[in-house]
Amino acid sequence: MKNTALTHIHEELGAKMVPFAGYNMPVQYEGVNIEHETVRNSVGVFDVSHMGEFYLKGKNALALIQKVTSNDASLLHNGKVQYSCLPNNDGGIVDDLLVYRISEEEYMLVVNASNIEKDWNWISQHNDLGVEMTNSSDEISLLAIQGPDAAEALQSLTEINLFDMQYYTFEIGTFAGVNDVVVSATGYTGSGGFEIYFKNKDAEHIWKEVFKAGEKFGIKPIGLAARDTLRLEMGFCLYGNDINDTTSPIEAGLGWITKFSKDFVNSEALKKQKEEGVAKKLVAFELTDKGIARHGYEIVDAQGEIIGEVTSGTMSPTLKKAIGLGYVKTAFAKRDTEIFIQVRKKAIPAKVVRLPFYKG
Repeated sequence: MKNTALTHIHEELGAKMVPFAGYNMPVQYEGVNIEHETVRNSVGVFDVSHMGEFYLKGKNALALIQKVTSNDASLLHNGKVQYSCLPNNDGGIVDDLLVYRISEEEYMLVVNASNIEKDWNWISQHNDLGVEMTNSSDEISLLAIQGPDAAEALQSLTEINLFDMQYYTFEIGTFAGVNDVVVSATGYTGSGGFEIYFKNKDAEHIWKEVFKAGEKFGIKPIGLAARDTLRLEMGFCLYGNDINDTTSPIEAGLGWITKFSKDFVNSEALKKQKEEGVAKKLVAFELTDKGIARHGYEIVDAQGEIIGEVTSGTMSPTLKKAIGLGYVKTAFAKRDTEIFIQVRKKAIPAKVVRLPFYKG
C-alpha cells in the first residue's frame, strides 16, 4: 500500500483511512454530509496525490496525443486544459484523462490512479513517433482546493490572478513561496476551485500554508467519500463505475469529447456507433420513492424485465434525494421515462432526468 506525502497528516487529523487504487487514502474526516456541504458552500481541500501525471515532450508530442485520445488536442493553446479519453480497440475506454498544454512540444497528462500502469503501457505501445515520455506520478503531489471561496482563500499565496482564471486553464508560477507550481482551474466537484500540482518535498509546507490562508473561510480537509457525492451530483463519470474497458464514449454520453475531425484509436468503429446509434445509454435518474440505488443494482421496466444496471448511486446531500447513473436500453433513455431500481426484492420507481442533478 502506497502513502501520499500527506498521509501522516491525514492520520494525525483522525481521518478514516481506506485502501484506494493501491494507496492509503482519507475517505472521511467529520462525515460525508458535513464535508460535502463545506465544498458546496465555502472551501475544502482534497489530497488527490494518488492521481497519475505523465509528461510528453518533443515535436511529435501532439501527434501522439491525437492518436491515442478521442478529443481534438490541436485546439489547445498554452495554458489550456482538455478533458478526453483513451479509447481501446474494442469500443471501450482505457481511461479518461486531462490533457494540459504546457508548450507546443510539451504536455502533461493527468490519469486515474488505478490506471497509471495500464495507461502508461497503452500510450507507450502507440509511441512510434519518438516522443519523450516521463512518468512523474510518484514525484508529484496534488491538492484539489474546491468551493466558491477557493479563489479568495488562496489569492494571498500566489501572484497568479486566481479570480480571472478561466475554467479549464492553468498557469505555472509561485505558490506559497514554492516555484514551478501548476495552478489549474479544474476540479471534480462542480463548485469551482483549483487543482495544484507540486513536488512531494513541498507537500507539507503547501498544505499548512493553504490551511493558514483559508482559516477565516472555514477551510476543511475533505475525504474521498464527499468527492464521490459531489461528482455524482454533477453527473461526472467515475472510471471503474460509469465508464470502463467495455463502455464506449458514445454510450457514456461522451460524444462531446469524441471528435471525428481526426483519426485516433478505433475512431472508425466509434464513428459508426455515433451514426447508427447504440443499444444502451448512460442515463441519470432520481428515485421517486424511498430507497437508495447502489452500484451493480439491476434496473428493470414496469414488467420486471431487466433493462440495465446502476453504475453509481447515492443519497444526494444537497438535494436530499436518491440519485444515480446507470446504463439502460436506449428505448428507456428518454427524459422523464419511468424505470425501476431493484433494491433487494423491491422495485423502486425512478425517472430519467437531465444532468446535472445539482444546478448551483
